[in-house]
Amino acid sequence: MIANTTTGQGNLPNRRHYPFVVVGTTFVTLVSAAGVLSSLTMFVRPFEAEFGWSASQIAGAQALQIGLFGLTGPFAAAAMERYGVRKTIAGALALLTCTSLLITRVSAIWQLLICATFVGIGAGSIALTLGATVANRWFVKNRGTVIGIFTAGNATGQLVFLPMFGALIEHQGWRICAYILSGLTVTLILVFCLLMRERPVDVGIPPWGGKAIEPAPTHKRDPLSEAFATLRHASHSRTFWLLAGSFFICGASTNGLIGAHLVPACGDRGIPETRAAGLLALMGLFDLVGTTMSGWLSDRCDSRWLLFWYYGLRGLSLLFLPFAFGLGLFGLPLFAVFYGLDWIATVPPTIRIATAAFGRERAPIVFGWIATAHQIGAASTALATGWSRTASGTYDTAFVTSGALCILGSMLVLCIARRPQILPTFAEAAT
Repeated sequence: MIANTTTGQGNLPNRRHYPFVVVGTTFVTLVSAAGVLSSLTMFVRPFEAEFGWSASQIAGAQALQIGLFGLTGPFAAAAMERYGVRKTIAGALALLTCTSLLITRVSAIWQLLICATFVGIGAGSIALTLGATVANRWFVKNRGTVIGIFTAGNATGQLVFLPMFGALIEHQGWRICAYILSGLTVTLILVFCLLMRERPVDVGIPPWGGKAIEPAPTHKRDPLSEAFATLRHASHSRTFWLLAGSFFICGASTNGLIGAHLVPACGDRGIPETRAAGLLALMGLFDLVGTTMSGWLSDRCDSRWLLFWYYGLRGLSLLFLPFAFGLGLFGLPLFAVFYGLDWIATVPPTIRIATAAFGRERAPIVFGWIATAHQIGAASTALATGWSRTASGTYDTAFVTSGALCILGSMLVLCIARRPQILPTFAEAAT
């Protein structure tokens, strides 16, 4: 009765298992967003060759894109609460579609900066806050595993798209990649709007593992005021700052470093783009395993100790990377496997801690702000690494510095309380 009176979806087949339809739809969307976001990495060399832009100029566009990717998160999460997931994500996909077409017309660096702005906003609206929102709404049991699957969507996006980008750029040119991405995102808008539902109540079921159907909240605030109000309250929590600080380091050692600069770093060593893209794809393959396992572990283990090991092992792998280039055939693949298992495995335990500290309804917005710190770290590192490369001619200093930061991050997460106390403001949203 609830489903019929709420949305008219009471006759959907297999309603009890509809959470997994939502998981599949969300996963495919996250994969596609990751593909669009990673495209600029593969365009660095073609842009240098065609337009004569320097590494530091393109790094500026990458930094802008990465920064907006993170800054958009909390506002996107609040918009999903106010306007709904379908409308918010459909709008973001439409923006990515338009940008994929616009980027084929760029001829000046300011035009690239505009495209980077749109990609950052569009992909940032879709990324990890979408996964956190869907997992918290649709799952009580196995929530960490679901978050791990969603997080692995980023790795899968690289696995699927980067080798294809490398081959297409080599044989057809970078503009063909952009046209294919625009067609993909148009198709995805239709699929997402057809299959996605806002909450379990819309199909007349409780969350997976829950016992009662939960009504949708009736009080909806403006996304801007909601995002800033949540930040204001969360900023009184020590847990928030420890998570944000560790996630800053996470961004500085992933998206802003390896994601943005491994391909051109390989180019400096005479390694073709197709092989460099293959290394990123190999990382993506092992991150798919590592991040999914991380979600499973976060349902069963102390998330603080998971983060300790993830940051520590990532730091060791980055300290090894400058030596990996000189180890012949096996050095870089060994790094790709070791680093890939840990690429974004930090996300499930971080969301788990945020949910415990700030409650199920507010956690996606709080995590959006934590992810903003991640992307600030990524953006600043992407820019600083570009400058360092232009000045010194090598990326080794950036690799070693980020490795040392990760060791620091492994110490930082152990300062988080084992069972963080929920602030009174968030207590009513906790489960």
